[in-house]
Amino acid sequence: MCCIVMAFMVLGPRLGGAFWWLLSPARWDQAFGSFVWPLLGLAIVPWTTMMYVVVESHGMSGIDWFWMGIAFLGDLSSYAGSIQNREKAPGYPYKLQS
Repeated sequence: MCCIVMAFMVLGPRLGGAFWWLLSPARWDQAFGSFVWPLLGLAIVPWTTMMYVVVESHGMSGIDWFWMGIAFLGDLSSYAGSIQNREKAPGYPYKLQS
């Protein structure tokens, strides 16, 4: 059960972003202009990429940078959580230095 939840947490924002890109390609083209950047963005920082599509449609202004920062912190926290839990994985040979 834990593996299913983890798979949804990892793949969820990426699949959601890809589905949104298929449903509204004009909005993504307006934000990026190329398919390379959103593809890399969804692979590496999916929450930040999707937030950029939301806020870029009317131009980036003051509060938009706040929302971009929140999305980036969400991406960072997902990576930090995976690093912290590695020692709990069975068969993982390395322990984190504390």
